[in-house]
Amino acid sequence: MLKQTQNLKHQQKLTPLQLQTIKLLELTTIELEERIKSEIEENPALEEGENSEQKELDAEIEKNEKNEDEFSIKDYLDDEDDSIPSYKSQTHNYSNDNQRMDYALSSGESFQQYLINQLGFHSLNEHLYDIAVFLIGSIDDDGYLRRDLNFICDDIAFKQNVITNIEELEHVLKIIQTFEPVGVGCRNLQECLLLQLDVKQHTQSITDAKRIISDCFDEFTKKHYDRISKKIGITEDDLRNAIAEIVKLNPKPGNLFSDDYSEQGKTIIPDFVLDIKEGELVIDLNSYNIPDLRVNAGYMQMLRKYAVQKGKINTKDKETAQFIGQKITSARYFIDAIRQRQRTLLSVMNIIIELQRNYFISGDENQLKPMILKDIAARTALDVSTVSRVLNGKYIQTHFGILPLRYLFSESVLTKDGEDVSSREIKAILQNCIDDEDKSNPLVDIELVKILKEKGYNIARRTVAKYREQLNIPVARLRKEI
Repeated sequence: MLKQTQNLKHQQKLTPLQLQTIKLLELTTIELEERIKSEIEENPALEEGENSEQKELDAEIEKNEKNEDEFSIKDYLDDEDDSIPSYKSQTHNYSNDNQRMDYALSSGESFQQYLINQLGFHSLNEHLYDIAVFLIGSIDDDGYLRRDLNFICDDIAFKQNVITNIEELEHVLKIIQTFEPVGVGCRNLQECLLLQLDVKQHTQSITDAKRIISDCFDEFTKKHYDRISKKIGITEDDLRNAIAEIVKLNPKPGNLFSDDYSEQGKTIIPDFVLDIKEGELVIDLNSYNIPDLRVNAGYMQMLRKYAVQKGKINTKDKETAQFIGQKITSARYFIDAIRQRQRTLLSVMNIIIELQRNYFISGDENQLKPMILKDIAARTALDVSTVSRVLNGKYIQTHFGILPLRYLFSESVLTKDGEDVSSREIKAILQNCIDDEDKSNPLVDIELVKILKEKGYNIARRTVAKYREQLNIPVARLRKEI
């Protein structure tokens, strides 16, 4: 049995402007530039230039609102999400005969292609050449062939219809291992280091180094130097010279080869620029390539024309007016969202600069105060998630370098005097202690704890170990040198 009922409930719903602003907050400067270009291409009512028409449009809407009987521009502006079906707002500037194509960008010669080109210097028949190409395709970016040859033997049979065996694969792999960079095509670090030592001039140090890698590799990785000396019977001076030769080798030969785009990807464009003017810190958004935006004047004139005709326009013209109104509304939302993004970013950064003023002036890491996301959220009246979006992936340019904003945040540590200090200050002290330690007898974690306590920091041993790991510093045994 069917019956109708009415339910009253409260529901929160984000406006289109709020949704637009949230998405834009997450974008970096480069991403925002691309997003603006994309929006301009998709929305003909949006264009670059100073937004002089916006005030005029708002004034006209306000004027017409005073006369309820007048048919105004606002009647065509889309203040609701679903007032116009999506299919009526879509435009396709392509005919059925046009085919859209994606163009590939050339990034130079790849690592695999560099190795394949070297096959031309060897007389290989078609069968062996196909095997060599397949093996090269299995080499990873570090230069290693980490796949088992039995699996490769099956794969090449299924995928390339090339029947081979382990002996043939080993033969071709030996040829590849003669390629540049030296060490490419090896299956593990031990084989890679031995291959690089083989091409060096044979001196006593190189001979000792080869014996260490071949016979004492496990002891070498764990830095048990005493065991190595006893096992192969060499003096401490000979051991030191041999290890000096080993550390010159490249454990990842593939890293020597990089293309232009991988280098370009490392470029960082700061989102904020901090200057010191007359002793005061001044923060600005990096808007070098971010254009000013405005609503297209031609579209506004067309909408005014339809509004002047009041209710006398036909259905087709009304749909056209609604389409224009929606595009203008979308452009206004986007412009307002950009402005809101700028205000939010600057308000968050101003609070960060206020809290970390001493650090930004001096550049001394020890001046960093403990700060977490909740501290910024409380002072800006923003949600923690909003603050997180503002900081994620963003960088600031200072007079002492470009820093990620996340770098400025750290936990607090209580000293014996009851003062809160940044965990980054503790890490800096740990780093200095380890840099200045006697490498023949490096400091263990319990000794680092004692040093910190002498400086007034009551830190547990497990906390020291955690900070050391965060600094990518190995344990004392692996830091030992002879």
